Amino acid sequence: MTDLNLADLSTDNPDILDLLPRLAADDAGIRRIALIDLADLEDPDALPWLARALREDADAAVRAEAARLLEAWEEPEVVSALCAALADADERVRSAAAQSLSELKSAEAGRVILPWARHADAFVRASALRALRELRLADAAPQALEALDDSDAFVRREAVGILGWLKQHEALPALARLASDDADTEVRRAATGALGLARDASVLPALRAALHDREWQVREEAATTLGKVGLSEAGAALIEALGDGYWQVRLRAARALGKLRHAAALPALVELLGHSISNLRKEAALALGELADPSAVPALQAAENDGDPEVRKAVRIALTQLQGTGR
Repeated sequence: MTDLNLADLSTDNPDILDLLPRLAADDAGIRRIALIDLADLEDPDALPWLARALREDADAAVRAEAARLLEAWEEPEVVSALCAALADADERVRSAAAQSLSELKSAEAGRVILPWARHADAFVRASALRALRELRLADAAPQALEALDDSDAFVRREAVGILGWLKQHEALPALARLASDDADTEVRRAATGALGLARDASVLPALRAALHDREWQVREEAATTLGKVGLSEAGAALIEALGDGYWQVRLRAARALGKLRHAAALPALVELLGHSISNLRKEAALALGELADPSAVPALQAAENDGDPEVRKAVRIALTQLQGTGR
């Protein structure tokens, strides 16, 4: 591993030596281009100069460039420098550092990032959690659970993401609470989606409540999640959601009913075949095929000449599925 001793930089690498005058130039633009040339060497020996530019350069554009250029390196010292840059005074630097951290893949990098999830600054906490989510580091679960109560919505969203990816079943009660009660729409939506890791009926009350959320994005997520959880007890609530004021919610409800093969949904799905929105007609046809009820055949046959080719294709798929069921 390269030793990133920033206090006393020296090298006998001729390629780096050639760049040193430009790296020390008074003109920030020259320093920035020199950093790009330095990174193009793809040489670990260049890391100390890139890290020093990130930590110390007086120009924010140069620091931001260094943060972007360090995204391919996972040495702990580089990861530490990127974490420190999350608290930079300039937004460009913070954003570039956060993006580079989110590209990391090693568990070793995750262990360097982990303490930053408790930083005093909300952006630092959220960015650290975002990077940890991509790594799927099991050690991040306790801090993610703690962060569900963070005062910052961005932090709570990232914490939900970690727990969903890690399939932390013990987090389900807290996630259900956020899905129902959080003040932030995106937190409620993310928590609703994360409830999809459940395989029992304990999350049904929260998901049914989410189907009546004031924001359609949450209701859409609830319909999708109910389809993933695969519990037949959700059928009645999903049929009701077919009447939602937003077509996106109705579409997801139709898809979920098809996955559940909920027989009682047949009349509502047949009615949806006549909707003015072609995406809904398509989804209704596919769901009717999944129900495997031959009584849907006449309605599907009537839709074989639908004006939308995607709907006609869905109808053909459904009719093929129904072959052998009494057609």
